[in-house]
Amino acid sequence: MSNNQSVAPNLAGRWVQLWLGVLCMALIANLQYAWTLFVDPMHVTRGWSLAEIQWAFSIFIATETWLTPVAGTIVDRLGPKAGPRTMIAVGGLLVGIGWAINAYADSLYLLYLGAGVSGTGAGAIYATCVGNAVKWFPDRRGLAVGLTAAGFGAGAALTVIPIRMTIAAAGYDNAFLWFGIGQGVILVAIAGILHGPERPIVLANTANVNLAQSTQSFTAMQMLRSPVFWLLYLMFIGVSASGLMATAQLGPIARDFGISNTAIFFGASTLSVALVVDNVLNGFARPFFGAVSDRIGREKTMAVAFTLGAASYWLLAMFGQTPWAFVVCAGLIFFTWGEIFSLFPSTCTDTFGPKYATTNASLLYTAKGTAAFLVPLANVLKSATGSWESVFMVAAATNVIVVLLALFVLKPLRANQMSRARAAEGQFG
Repeated sequence: MSNNQSVAPNLAGRWVQLWLGVLCMALIANLQYAWTLFVDPMHVTRGWSLAEIQWAFSIFIATETWLTPVAGTIVDRLGPKAGPRTMIAVGGLLVGIGWAINAYADSLYLLYLGAGVSGTGAGAIYATCVGNAVKWFPDRRGLAVGLTAAGFGAGAALTVIPIRMTIAAAGYDNAFLWFGIGQGVILVAIAGILHGPERPIVLANTANVNLAQSTQSFTAMQMLRSPVFWLLYLMFIGVSASGLMATAQLGPIARDFGISNTAIFFGASTLSVALVVDNVLNGFARPFFGAVSDRIGREKTMAVAFTLGAASYWLLAMFGQTPWAFVVCAGLIFFTWGEIFSLFPSTCTDTFGPKYATTNASLLYTAKGTAAFLVPLANVLKSATGSWESVFMVAAATNVIVVLLALFVLKPLRANQMSRARAAEGQFG
């Protein structure tokens, strides 16, 4: 573990770096959150089954997450100046290339290739921006990561309607091509401005007893030997799988409920309104719950958010079959799911230190990739039971289990690890 960290570094320009990260995240948001708009058009045009198409979504999520430790390691090794700039530029190129492949894909193999390439690019950008946020803001880590993740959660709200209009007017292939290349070009253009702090920053002392932070930095291998990491990983999978199911299946769910194209707001359909509301609330949840966790602690905030999440899935199962009820219930699900992308990276860096934060947070983020392969099981369960209600109830139960783990397992485990780390620092420091 490394202790060569500065408690009074130069913090000038850190807000500029944060907002640049938010912008980068917004530019890759619709790779995930607008995916549901492409599913039915591909199904109709190519004749592929929904399950076959959704494997592309799973591959995107898997590469976006499982390869982030590689990107994070490169960023940390290249250093605070070259690392972020290089990775954002490479990620932007891959995003543009991946969506161009999707545009011309006339076979499932090419569709899966495009998903893998764009997922790799998105993951490189995601890892870099989250790593920068947790490094620059030890005092407001939950808020900073929340704002960064909000770009990814809410950014698609700006393009959902234009993408749907483009698909309707010019086909899904042109929507893939135009938006993919446009986003890639902008990412490459702004890559040269990003950088991290010159030296790792820690809070040696804090008056907030709910916000204990390690003054030592654990390498990736040291972190992987900790039970705390694997518990966080398991909890991340549980909540992420339920949220990804809603993200990927929202269009088919609205269609099966018979309300997808029902006009409800100035001519906009139920699905269009739901997607905009969902993305806005998904994005807002990240800084909101992140800021709350900076005040009351990570585990308490997890308990509040995931309890509300369980209630939201139950409400959708019971009352979501009418247009406005669908919009409200789906919005609540996205509001109580998106915060995992601020709470878990913050908890990870609080526990394992800032020096290797990009790598360590990326390793934890791979749990999202693991969860992605559970998404097609929602279709299997729906087919077996004949309705989506059983899927929603399983998601609700999963959230309740994670609440119990946060309060009664994670909290004492983290407290014990912090105590041992402080004792070791006092003995050898």
